[in-house]
Amino acid sequence: MEQYTGFAKVYDELMDNVPYEAWKAQILTILKGHGIDDGLVLDLGCGTGRFTQMLSDEGFDMIGVDLSAEMLSIAVDRKERSGADILYLLQDMREFELYGTVRAIVSVCDCMNYLTDPADFLQVLRLCKNYLDPGGVFLFDLNTVRKYEEVLADTTFAENREDCSFIWENEYDPDTKINTYALTLFVRDEKEPERFIRHEEVHEQRAYAEAEVRDLIREAGLSLLDVLDFSEGEADGSGRLLFVARKD
Repeated sequence: MEQYTGFAKVYDELMDNVPYEAWKAQILTILKGHGIDDGLVLDLGCGTGRFTQMLSDEGFDMIGVDLSAEMLSIAVDRKERSGADILYLLQDMREFELYGTVRAIVSVCDCMNYLTDPADFLQVLRLCKNYLDPGGVFLFDLNTVRKYEEVLADTTFAENREDCSFIWENEYDPDTKINTYALTLFVRDEKEPERFIRHEEVHEQRAYAEAEVRDLIREAGLSLLDVLDFSEGEADGSGRLLFVARKD
């Protein structure tokens, strides 16, 4: 089953509680601490381009990569409305290709958790190293194991809004460390406002322990500089970590 198809249409609306401003402030502080306050930056797993646009507004030359054509369509519409000069590429993050190197790569909103095979996780890290300038940094966040075990596991969330409703069912397997999201959406039809269209999607994410991620970063040939709390502004208070790795 495809991901981020029907969900793409209402993604920004349903994610209006995500603390993007707090994330931006923390990431900007780190980037500037490494002397990166302009130049090319890649947003890996950029989705609808909301965070990409925010970094573009801060003066960075942005590239966005995502696997969902539906999400990128929204990102392009946002870019055109703003007049920003952002390059969006429809690519799988496990095999993305750029035209040259970038000063930094960022990946937020647990995109890296979607890499359910550690071999794929390692491959993405190696690609990031390949496309980073010497001294460039890769900043990515991950939902913690505790979040999957104590907050999401076997929990159902539901919400009813004016233009859409959703039922979000979670099932966590502690043996495989895979969390399966069964998402049912009811989205108002733009042509027939009294009608709601049902969409179903299944997503999988993997919980990675901090020690495992440290080992993968080392194996990829990157230097781990820091692991920071990245959960500021999140309503559930569950863990979200930000990893800062550098290409030496």
